[in-house]
Amino acid sequence: MEHVHLAAEEDDLYSGYNDYNPTFDSEELDNDAGFQQAVRTSHGRRPPMTAKFPGTAIGGRALGTSFGSRMPMASSMGRPMTGAVQDGAARPMTAVRAAGYSSAMTRGSTFDPLGQSKGPAPPLEGKSEDTPDEKVKILEKKVNDLIEESCLAHGHGDLQLSLDRAKEAGRKERALVRQREQSGNADHINLDLTYSVLFNLATQYANNDMYAEALNTYQVIVKNKMFSNAGRLKVNMANIHFKQKNYPKAIKLYRMALDQISNSHKEMRIKIMQNIGVVFIRMGQYSDAITSFEHIMSECPNIKTGFNLILCYYAIGDRERMKKAFQKLICVPLGIDEEDKYIPPNDDTHANLVIEAIKNDKLHQMERERKALAEKFIMTSAKLIAPAIEATFAAGFDWCVDMVKSSQYVELANDLEINKAITYLRQRDFNQAVETLKTFEKKDSRVKSAAATNLSFLYFLEKDYDQADRYADLAMTADRYNPAALINKGNTVFVKKDYEKAAEFYKEALRNDSSCTEALYNLGLTYKRLGRLEESLDCFLKLHAILRNSSQVMWQLANLFEMLEDPHQAIEWLMQLITVTPTDPQVLAKLGELYDSEGDKSQAFQYYQESFRYFPSNIDVIEWLGAYYIDTQFCEKAIQYFERATLIQPTQVKWQLMVASCYRRSGNYQKALETYKDIHRKFPENVECLRFLVRLCTDMGMKEVQDYATKLKKVEKMKEIREQRVKSAREGSARGTRREGSASSEVDIKAVSHPEPKHSPLLAQGRDSGHSSHGTSAKGERLSAKMRALPGSNEPYEASSQRDIDASYVDPLGAPMERPKTAAKKRNEEDEFADEELGDDLLPE
Repeated sequence: MEHVHLAAEEDDLYSGYNDYNPTFDSEELDNDAGFQQAVRTSHGRRPPMTAKFPGTAIGGRALGTSFGSRMPMASSMGRPMTGAVQDGAARPMTAVRAAGYSSAMTRGSTFDPLGQSKGPAPPLEGKSEDTPDEKVKILEKKVNDLIEESCLAHGHGDLQLSLDRAKEAGRKERALVRQREQSGNADHINLDLTYSVLFNLATQYANNDMYAEALNTYQVIVKNKMFSNAGRLKVNMANIHFKQKNYPKAIKLYRMALDQISNSHKEMRIKIMQNIGVVFIRMGQYSDAITSFEHIMSECPNIKTGFNLILCYYAIGDRERMKKAFQKLICVPLGIDEEDKYIPPNDDTHANLVIEAIKNDKLHQMERERKALAEKFIMTSAKLIAPAIEATFAAGFDWCVDMVKSSQYVELANDLEINKAITYLRQRDFNQAVETLKTFEKKDSRVKSAAATNLSFLYFLEKDYDQADRYADLAMTADRYNPAALINKGNTVFVKKDYEKAAEFYKEALRNDSSCTEALYNLGLTYKRLGRLEESLDCFLKLHAILRNSSQVMWQLANLFEMLEDPHQAIEWLMQLITVTPTDPQVLAKLGELYDSEGDKSQAFQYYQESFRYFPSNIDVIEWLGAYYIDTQFCEKAIQYFERATLIQPTQVKWQLMVASCYRRSGNYQKALETYKDIHRKFPENVECLRFLVRLCTDMGMKEVQDYATKLKKVEKMKEIREQRVKSAREGSARGTRREGSASSEVDIKAVSHPEPKHSPLLAQGRDSGHSSHGTSAKGERLSAKMRALPGSNEPYEASSQRDIDASYVDPLGAPMERPKTAAKKRNEEDEFADEELGDDLLPE
């Protein structure tokens, strides 16, 4: 019975055929949490396992799927699972495939429902550039690149390159439009790109001052209805008309732009109205400008509009409205936080670091600039309206000071008081200016230093050097780092001839402010007085690097090279100087003198002639030109110069004698005789004139010769008697008295001459012409060589003429201090040192 089996318990060959593992149901994989987790992790990305047939390297193993090896699943009746290998032989196939299986399994393929075993995807096929769409995209990219290059070139300042790129972008954009039309995509034209190209082109035209082309391009944009908000560009068109001074057209376009901008863009509307007001000011229609500015001040007040409104009220002379506008101006909010936020607390290290980082950042710099601009407008407005709003300018200044003291600009009140003193100075009321400045002696150190500096400057101009020194000391005590105070102190020491000490003060001023040009200039002059020419040259070369077009600095450099016996460098600097001041007669005369000393008579004549053309009253130039024409045997041309000298110095007989001599040498004896007779009527005791009259009358056989000979004898006898009296008076005087008188004479000469004339190019020329009475000056020696064409020593006038020409000349235009610190000032002014400008010290930065 053990081996008897019931029929019901026998294995069913087809039992379990439809049974399958739900794991292989791919339709439910999306809801299988375990499978989704495996896909998202590295487990799902591991290489798949392939099933092997028996007899391979892993023979004897059971078949495995991609989900691992599994044992054959038996049916509920114990029958092996279909598809499994039993006793080394595969079960015969049936007519129905099992779910989840395929016949490929028997050939060694892997179950891979997700397609993970197919390998990488093939590479993408390259797109051909010959297609119309690709050509359009390439052209669009080129146009955008050209617009960007144009903008960058403009940012770098290369306006021509920016315009070229903008034009090229326009050509490319038109080619792009044609390409779209040819491809049948005309409806897909990129309007934004077209707008960008046209707008950039118009802007670059305007930047290159090609206003007609810019207006035409803007007109193309504005007339195209497809461009939204293009009406705003009428503002740009109005700006171009404003530059062309076509003000009515500018106002028309500004108003058209204003009509097309909605009220939501309030800031834009305010700017356009401000432009309209400025145009009305240019047209002189102040009432219309006031209307625009008043609307702006009521809607959105700002500093510039408030200042323009004050100017308009000042133009129409409305005092009360000037006051109200000034009150509005000082109440305009600047939108700047208090400076206290930049004061670091002592206990918070992190906060100190943050404050140190933002102390000089871009935002703080912008705040300082905005505040400085507001202070400038307020100060200018106060100085403008103060004389107009009250009966006197002092009362007007007082009103402005009271208003400022009650505003957020309290610190400007003291500066306004100092400007009040400056106004007194401009009105030549020095006493009131001094009294106003003296009220600051008890103020804070900054204001006290500024007031004391200006007081020192005023007393220095009045040559009250003791008071100037006192207030310079007071300014230095209040603020030792004030360079203006140090310069004024150095100037007071300079006039006392303590040049070493003056140099120390100038050096200290330079240490406090390396850009202080007055200190550097005065230091150069001090070294020049000390004879340290190389150091003086260094100072002026540094100053020239700062002040490239300063005629005064170039003159000093030329003079220093002349003193260093380098005339070629001196000429080079003077040539640079005449490019700055081409009509300066003194510079031209100096160039002529240097070329004359070098032996280049033609160049010297050219510059002397130019100097005479610009200033025909310089005796030195007239004298040289006359001598030049005599030297070149053109006596007729020399006559006009000596006649000019006769008009300038009618009491000097030598010029009239030179005119007569030129007539005689040119063969015009009749005119020479008439000239000598005229000289004799004016100067009857002139011996030289009588001698020539006697000679001419003798040569011409005239009867008057005896009369002139008699007069000549009388004049000569009187001259001998006079000389004998002078000689006897000298012999009868005591020797000690003579010495004492001689010493006093020397003192008088030194008192009127410069202490070191050869240190000054302008004074050196004045010395030659004014102190050469004994024929020993450089100019006298030069003229002796030039005028060798005059008659010989046996002729009385020409023999003594050279000494007389150089001895009696006094420059009638040599008034000092007429043009301080310019290359064309008179010769005895050159070494005046550069005092501080009064206005520069009044408004500290």
